[in-house]
Amino acid sequence: MSPAWHDWIGWAAAVLTTCSFVPQAWLTFRTRDVRGISLGMYGVFALGVALWLAYGLVLGSWPIVLANAVTLSLALAILAMKLRYGRAGGAAAADHQRERTRS
Repeated sequence: MSPAWHDWIGWAAAVLTTCSFVPQAWLTFRTRDVRGISLGMYGVFALGVALWLAYGLVLGSWPIVLANAVTLSLALAILAMKLRYGRAGGAAAADHQRERTRS
């Protein structure tokens, strides 16, 4: 049985919203610059994404589950970087960390 047209809308929305998050996550991973990231905003965002993930699981909706599982993973990684690098001086701490790993 082929997916209904509304399932295709769900998959398209899931792919687009998840992919839109990837460039920010990649930039943050690459630079470790978390100065422009709000800890409160990312905390609330991660909680909201976790709730969307739970909602998708309850509904058995794979577009919702997969998109939010990927986005939650990225958001939690960025949140962890904010906690690690944000308190130690932002980009300066990231620069110091990069120099230590090169030695």
